[in-house]
Parts: sequence; C-alpha cells; structure tokens
Amino acid sequence: MPLLADGGRIVNFSLGLTRVSAAGFSAYSAAMGAVEFLTLYMAKELAERGITADTVAPGAIETDFLGGAVRDMPDLNKQFAGMTALGRVGVPDDIGPMVASLLGPDNRWITAQRIEVSGGQVI
Repeated sequence: MPLLADGGRIVNFSLGLTRVSAAGFSAYSAAMGAVEFLTLYMAKELAERGITADTVAPGAIETDFLGGAVRDMPDLNKQFAGMTALGRVGVPDDIGPMVASLLGPDNRWITAQRIEVSGGQVI
C-alpha cells in the first residue's frame, strides 16, 4: 500500500458467482467474495490519500477461463448467452472500457463499488 501514489486507483476483479451459486465453484466464489470485501476496506482505508478502490465483476466472457469453455464450446456459449438480457456472452473488449473508465479522472468520485459487467446475466 505504501507504494501506491496518492490519488491513484485500484480495480480488483470478482465474478457474478458471489451473488448466485453454481455447483463446483464454492471455494473460488468464496475467494472472490473476499476480494469484494477487501476492496471495501481498501476504499475506506485509502480514502484519505485520495485513492479509490472498486471491483469489476464480469459475467461469462469468451476467454481462456475454464480452459476456454465459454469461448470454445458452442453449447455452453449458447447456454450462457440465454442467461443474459443482451442475449450473448461477453468478449474482453466489453470489460476493458469499464476498467479504463474507473481508472480515468472522470470517475474520481466512484469508490467502494462492485460493478457487474455482464450484459444483464441472471437478472
């Protein structure tokens, strides 16, 4: 923490499984829940230095996660797409703009937030 510049930004990552459950992900989801609470404490403890801390929680994204399952398995991709309001799974370029936004000066008043970037997954 002492190496962080005053006025800096912290963006941690979590996932949607901290608010809904899926068999086989209990330990991973618990760890991500801990990241979300760590973010809250960072936001509080670093606020006097003007440092913000937020969590971005992507939904199903076409990446290498789980061996690329969402990206490489059409049936699984379709299943997750059916869970989103926008009717598709995400791609990395859907997440980057949110992260860039949180890092920029226009969002200096946002801190201690969990921002789900999921296309409306499981709403």
